Amino acid sequence: MSSIYSLDALKFDNSFYNKLPADPVINNNSRLVNAACYSKVAPMPFPKASLVAFSRDMALELGLNPTECMTQRFTEIFSGTHPLSGMQPFATCYGGHQFGNWAGQLGDGRAINLGEIINKKGQRWALQLKGSGPTPYSRHADGFAVLRSSVREFLCSEAMHYLRVPTTRALSLLTTGTQVERDMFYDGHSKMEPGAIVCRAAPSFIRFGNFELFTSRNQIDITKQLVDYTIEYFFPHLGKPSKEVYLQWFNEICLSTARLITEWMRVGFVHGVMNTDNMSILGLTIDYGPYGWLEDYDPAWTPNTTDAGGRRYAYGKQAEIAQWNLLQLANAIYPLIEDSTALESALENYKKVYDIAWRDMMTSKLGLLNFEHESDEILFQDLVRNLKNTETDMTLFFRHLSNIEINKDANTDDLLPLIQPAFYAKEIEPDAANDIKTWLLQYLKRLKKDDRPDAVRRQQMNAVNPLYVLRNYLAQEAIEQAEAGSYSMIHELQEVLKNPYEEQAGKERYAEKRPDWAKHKAGASMLSCSS
Repeated sequence: MSSIYSLDALKFDNSFYNKLPADPVINNNSRLVNAACYSKVAPMPFPKASLVAFSRDMALELGLNPTECMTQRFTEIFSGTHPLSGMQPFATCYGGHQFGNWAGQLGDGRAINLGEIINKKGQRWALQLKGSGPTPYSRHADGFAVLRSSVREFLCSEAMHYLRVPTTRALSLLTTGTQVERDMFYDGHSKMEPGAIVCRAAPSFIRFGNFELFTSRNQIDITKQLVDYTIEYFFPHLGKPSKEVYLQWFNEICLSTARLITEWMRVGFVHGVMNTDNMSILGLTIDYGPYGWLEDYDPAWTPNTTDAGGRRYAYGKQAEIAQWNLLQLANAIYPLIEDSTALESALENYKKVYDIAWRDMMTSKLGLLNFEHESDEILFQDLVRNLKNTETDMTLFFRHLSNIEINKDANTDDLLPLIQPAFYAKEIEPDAANDIKTWLLQYLKRLKKDDRPDAVRRQQMNAVNPLYVLRNYLAQEAIEQAEAGSYSMIHELQEVLKNPYEEQAGKERYAEKRPDWAKHKAGASMLSCSS
């Protein structure tokens, strides 16, 4: 093995740790931390930890030979048992709005940052262990994570990357060899579950809530330090910090957030916990808790049992909530800019950019050459209405829609069977069926206007409409097998989800509709925040 691809060759450059104010108190006791961006804290050792899975591609991105990931030393390092030279572990201090209410100090309650490395391409990657023990921000929790939530985070982080959705990544998934007590439904019925640790990776884990906390405490000097650091290391093209640069920076965050939400909507992803402490300053998907993929097309669906009443974070509200979260960030940095009109303009621009991005996304999903305002806006809205009125699998609908051919005359009897596999009901209500048939004829007429070969259009559609997504019931099956000691389904899902847009022989079961048994099963439909 070449030494330049070994664990010891990882080049650490811990900018967050070295540039920002630290908590002077060094212990893991749950407490309020004042005037500090982070607290120094070491992960707990887990001498019985064992490797479940790792991401070969993420290892290569970091500059590691994947064979290193299969060594006992790798397990010892990324379980927190024997830190690598150059690591300077810490937990980050931040606040946030949770379900629309200010929650005060939150922080990394079960995540410990190991440090930042610079890979061979000069890119910065922060490495973080989730589930490695208590920190000053653990509040009343224990700082650990269980296998079920860790499997979901590991698989989804990598699945989103291959779907081309901006996301944090996952390097490894380990079991700790210990048991963790959890009350999955918060109903007083706790049980012991296997513990696990995910090593997450991202250029930075800074969130909207990092800035909110210090401004809420009137510690504007620290807000400024954090903003200046963020611009220097992650937005250097903006130049030396100033009021004008702060405003440009906020505008860029609005744009990257709009693009992120558009990508969520494209693939049918529902985050489930869009609190401001779960919003990345870099426009990445961060913190995979009770997420889910839209199966039957219901804009009011949320995967989060905690959100079942208000449905604040439902699929159809994600763009609106993102703008609300950006408003909270604008309030946090206002003291540095002192121009409410300019900040409001940036927020309005977010909406304009998102609306255009959503329109362009739908144009691409439907295989159209370009957007024609008068006809296509109606086409899109009629489609959304029809999908809502019939229990239709979103993923399969768009995949099967690409099979429509325009090189011959077709009637509704020819068209409807092409998308029939996407419907959950064996028989569709007559009125709904007629509406769908009418839409299909409108769509066929619109395709003929573009006059493109079917194969070319199909290729465009299949490049943006995935066939394989991490449906909750599949993740739950993999979890149940893992809890029984078999990791084979985790590995198989990991491989299938690396090519979400290509048909894979023998993997048809991973592209099927949600089975009836999964509709109301715990973990296979909605989930709680328990992890």
